[in-house]
Amino acid sequence: MKKEMVEIQQNAVQNQTAVMLEIGTNLLNQTAEQTRKLTDVEAQVLNQTTRLELQLLEHSLSTNKLEKQILDQTSEINKLQDKNSFLEKKVLDMEDKHIVQLQSIKEEKDQLQVLVSKQSSIIEELEKQLATATVNSSALQKQQRDLMETVHSLLTTLSASGPAKHSLAAKGEQIVFRDCAEAFKSGLATSGVYTLTFPNSTQETKAYCDMDTAGGGWTVIQRRGDGSVDFQKTWKEYKVGFGNPSGEYWLGNEFVSQVTSRKRYMLRIRLTDWAGNEAHSLYEHFSLSGEDLNYRIHLKGLTGTAGKISSISQPGNDFSTKDADNDKCICKCSQMLTGGWWFDACGPSNLNGMYYPQKQSTNKFNGIKWYYWKGSGYSLKATAMMIRPADF
Repeated sequence: MKKEMVEIQQNAVQNQTAVMLEIGTNLLNQTAEQTRKLTDVEAQVLNQTTRLELQLLEHSLSTNKLEKQILDQTSEINKLQDKNSFLEKKVLDMEDKHIVQLQSIKEEKDQLQVLVSKQSSIIEELEKQLATATVNSSALQKQQRDLMETVHSLLTTLSASGPAKHSLAAKGEQIVFRDCAEAFKSGLATSGVYTLTFPNSTQETKAYCDMDTAGGGWTVIQRRGDGSVDFQKTWKEYKVGFGNPSGEYWLGNEFVSQVTSRKRYMLRIRLTDWAGNEAHSLYEHFSLSGEDLNYRIHLKGLTGTAGKISSISQPGNDFSTKDADNDKCICKCSQMLTGGWWFDACGPSNLNGMYYPQKQSTNKFNGIKWYYWKGSGYSLKATAMMIRPADF
C-alpha cells in the first residue's frame, strides 16, 4: 500500500512536472514570439527614427540654406537702403542746388527785365532827342561838312611844296591819298576828316586821320565816344560804313579789306574808361579777308597796355552782324550782344556793343567790352581803332 502511494505520488509529480514543462515551454514560445514581435517593432521604430532623423537633417540643411539666403537678402536690403539713403540725400542736395539756381535765374531775369525796361525808356528818350536834334542840326551838319571839305582843300593846297606839286596844283590835278599815312607824308599833319580813294579805283570815302597819336598817319576805322550813333547795323551798312567821320563812325569793311590786302598794316586800338584812364593794344600785323570770307580778321604780334592776352579771339574769326550770323555760337552773338564784330562764341571783346552812360556802365554783358583790360561787365567810355602801314 505504501508502495502504491509512492508510485501515485511519483506519477503525480511527473504529471505535474510534465504540465509545468509544457506550460514553461508554452511560456517560452510565447516569450520568444513576443520578443520577435518586439524586435520587429523595434526595427520599425528604428527605421522610422532613421527616416525622421534624415528628414530632420534635410530640413535642418534647408533651414540653414534659407537662413543664409535670408541673411544675404537682409544684407542686400541694407545695402539698398544705404544706397537709397545716399541717393535721397543727393536728390535733396540737387533739389536745394536747383532751387538756388532757379532763384538766381529768376533774380537775373528780373534784373534783365528791369534793364530792358530802363533801356526802352532810354531809347524812347534818345529817339525823342534824336528827332529834335535831327531837325535842329541838319543845317549845321551841312555847314560843318562844307567847312571841313574847304579846310581839307586849303590844307592840301598850302602843304604842297616843290615844283612838281605846284605844277600839279597849277594843272588842277587833285592829289590822291589811299590812306592817312600818305596824307601825312605829303605834309598834311593836322588831324581831321580826309577824302581817301579805294585802291585801283576812283571810288572815294571819308575817313578821320589821326595825325597826333604815336607819330601820326593813322587811318581811323572805328570810333566811339558819346553814343550818338547806333552800331546795331546790317551787314551792308558795316560793309560800306556809317556814321560821321568827325564823330562816331565805322569806316567800312570793304575799304579796310582792300587797303590791308595790298601791303602789311598794323592795328592800334585805343580804349578809355569812365575814370579817364587810357590803354591801348597794338597788333604788328593786321588785315581783313574779302567779303567772300566774311571779312575774317587776321592779327599777329600783340603789345600794349590793355592786356597781355588778345581780347580779339585768335585765330581770326568771321565778321557777324544782326542779319549775318557767322560766329561759333548757336546763340547769335550779334543779336544778343548787339553790334557787328568778329565774334567767337561770343568772345572776350565787342567794341561795337551798346553804349551805356557812366552810371550804367557796370555789369553790362552787351556793352563796349575789352575783357583783358576791364573784364566782361565793364562798358567803356570811348574807343578808337586805327590802322597804319607797318613800314611807316
